[in-house]
Amino acid sequence: MFPWLGITKLADTTMMLPLAAACAVWMVCGGAWRMAFWWTLLFGLGLTVVAASKIAFIGWGIGIQSLDFTGFSGHAMRTTAVMPVLFYLLSQKLPLRTRTAGVILGIALGVFIGISRLAVQVHSVSEVISGCLLGALVSIGFIWTSRTLTKPVLRRWLIALSLIVLIPVPMAKPAPTDHWLQVISLSLSGHKKPFERGFSGTHHCCEMETVRYVMPSQPVSKTVHTATR
Repeated sequence: MFPWLGITKLADTTMMLPLAAACAVWMVCGGAWRMAFWWTLLFGLGLTVVAASKIAFIGWGIGIQSLDFTGFSGHAMRTTAVMPVLFYLLSQKLPLRTRTAGVILGIALGVFIGISRLAVQVHSVSEVISGCLLGALVSIGFIWTSRTLTKPVLRRWLIALSLIVLIPVPMAKPAPTDHWLQVISLSLSGHKKPFERGFSGTHHCCEMETVRYVMPSQPVSKTVHTATR
């Protein structure tokens, strides 16, 4: 049986956030302050969009029922954002064809992580695709913006040290991001229990609530009666 659970764990917050931070540190230490600024800004915006989409569903039941969408896949977004940028930085002195291949490989890894999220049945197809697209928008947007900026002078010892420090990270426990988002969502919405995905692809709350689905055309309201899962 393919080890999908182990693969999807590689894209956990405990792995991807330190990698993203390492990229920013390499840029700063390499004298590319403006690149570091744009990377931090774009990646931060990507994380914010993911968190906001999940908070909207957990707290208020806002999603797209017809697409079974309850929020962007954070794993897919983070990987598709971080890995292309990581390879782009490491291949700065290599030919354009090699750098392009590295960026494509990074996006492919993000798609692969997205597939792993489907395999472990924690996301729908729409959530994975949207997560990959959002992550690609972050990474490609950063690379496009940085094409006219001063490139960092990467220090090999710093890169090696960063990667060595990250070696034990995959063995760490996953960050409780879902729990944090649930706490924030319930605090903001005032609901006692979170909305959750139903067995048939509908979105249910653990108690009777008015669930709002944001459809492609216009928002509609629907009252759903469910039993506690």
